[in-house]
Amino acid sequence: MNVLEVQHVKKIFGSKIILDDVNFSVEAGEILGIVGLSGGGKSTLAKIIARLIDCDGGKIILCGKDITHATGNDFYRDMQMIFQNPEDSFDPRRTLGESIAEPIKNFIGKQNLRERIENLLVEVGLPKIYAERYPREVSGGECQRAAIARAISVEPKLLICDEATSALDVTIQAQIIKLIKNLCAEKQISCLFITHNIKILPKIASRVLELDGGRLKIFGEQ
Repeated sequence: MNVLEVQHVKKIFGSKIILDDVNFSVEAGEILGIVGLSGGGKSTLAKIIARLIDCDGGKIILCGKDITHATGNDFYRDMQMIFQNPEDSFDPRRTLGESIAEPIKNFIGKQNLRERIENLLVEVGLPKIYAERYPREVSGGECQRAAIARAISVEPKLLICDEATSALDVTIQAQIIKLIKNLCAEKQISCLFITHNIKILPKIASRVLELDGGRLKIFGEQ
């Protein structure tokens, strides 16, 4: 079963074709890597899938449902995104715990919510006390762990990681890659792992596609 299907997606900015008839799928439990040069359309593709921007043609199918023109946020229970700069995705006026609680606070009682937040922090390798800290009070790697905790809080079917490790140093990159891989395996979450760094993909992805000239191909194909 495919969790995600991208069918003939096209995106044009001005006179430039950014994505040209892009087709691929992500199977249940699969980690699919997409690699390409910086500025080559990878983040545009991620934003289209996450419904942050519209495509100019094609379809996005998530868990069997066409979300190409979906409005609202109901589908975010099935799909979550982890960004390159985690600090920018957190409200600096809120603690990490408050931000992690945001996607689930309407579904869990207050007492259970606190326990859930603490359990999520532990799952991503952070002490429970980090629920009280603000984004400015933690390192980039710790902030990214908190972002992962927030993403998995709703038990999504698909994670989209858009350059999720590129702002981190090499040692922390390896830790975050291992964390994402382990969480996906334990929770049977599919993952679309997008990066410009081909060297890290063998550590996490079971299959790698390359975005080149607006089109996707199997990595290494001429």
